Amino acid sequence: MEPRLLLSSGLLCLTVLASTATAAEPPVAALVQRIKAVSAEGQGNADANRALQELAKGGGKSLTAILGAMNGANDYALNWLRAAVETIAQHESAARHPLPLAELKQFLANTREHPQARRLAYDLIAREDPATAKALLPGFLNDPSNELRRDAVQLLVDAAAAQTKAGDRTAAAAGLGDALKHARDPDQIESIAKSLTDLGQKVDLQKTFGWLTRWKIIGPFDNTGGAGFEKAFPPEQSVDATAEYDGKAGKVRWQDYQTKSEYGLIDFNQPLDALKEVTAYASTEFWTEKGRTAEIRLGCKNGWKVWLNGKLLFGRDEYHRGVEIDQYRLTADLKPGKNVLLIKCCQNEQKEDWTKEWEFQVRITDAEGTPLASSKSN
Repeated sequence: MEPRLLLSSGLLCLTVLASTATAAEPPVAALVQRIKAVSAEGQGNADANRALQELAKGGGKSLTAILGAMNGANDYALNWLRAAVETIAQHESAARHPLPLAELKQFLANTREHPQARRLAYDLIAREDPATAKALLPGFLNDPSNELRRDAVQLLVDAAAAQTKAGDRTAAAAGLGDALKHARDPDQIESIAKSLTDLGQKVDLQKTFGWLTRWKIIGPFDNTGGAGFEKAFPPEQSVDATAEYDGKAGKVRWQDYQTKSEYGLIDFNQPLDALKEVTAYASTEFWTEKGRTAEIRLGCKNGWKVWLNGKLLFGRDEYHRGVEIDQYRLTADLKPGKNVLLIKCCQNEQKEDWTKEWEFQVRITDAEGTPLASSKSN
């Protein structure tokens, strides 16, 4: 994946490159705090621009301080700080001044720094010394920054491609298997899985992605005119596997459901039929020995809500806008022992063939996308 520096249009016209390297050293800490004060709707942009121009006067020796300031910065400030780093790097290159490689390598090695900042540090190292950067890549296979991990995984993929071309399919398969174990980005996982399949290797995508596949489903309840999204039906009060409720067309009960989809799709049409203007619920248990913060990663093109242990995490009242893996990422606190996940999924009134899908996919991961497995099967 090619690294990208996202610069707002307002930053492209900066006059920073006119700054001289002989200017007085700026107070870096104070200047980056002015940049970090930027907020929505352009508030603070003018002062951030002035601070950025002052930062450029410090040259390359200011780079790691600016990179370090990315910790705790909002998205607007991150944009300005990235611009400051890139501007200084360009200025130093034009002046034929070397970048501080030792300091950048030390910063890169600190996994507690902001992932985007560490990626920028790596890119600066690669610009200054490509051989050193390439030598560092294999060490990022387990890195908490997916932007660095991805490139390390790609090294294994490229090596496997060369082995395949040379006719060593056994070595290629072994290398791709290692790559798949370390990959976290869905597109890279899918690409590696296809290469393994082409080599005749079986890939368990359910396990690789960590989909939650065993559920209890109840419904349908009424969603005429979209009113069911906000209406609290009984499963929202408590998840009682023995309960029976009044549904849209009669009594409804919880029923077991296990998906065979390699992408973990929970398809309400299978147990409940292809219905419209309805809503239904799916519930599963997730067990963990220790409490921890995790991410519930959901993909869904229907209206949905998600609860964990009775607490509503989030919901979207939208329909048929497309679906992708990890489309929504909800931060959640898992408690020790049993955690109950409840998902509400609604269908609207549209009749076109492309609106018939009534499904979702979900997995629980850490912040880097590593799947977490339940300590007990449900």
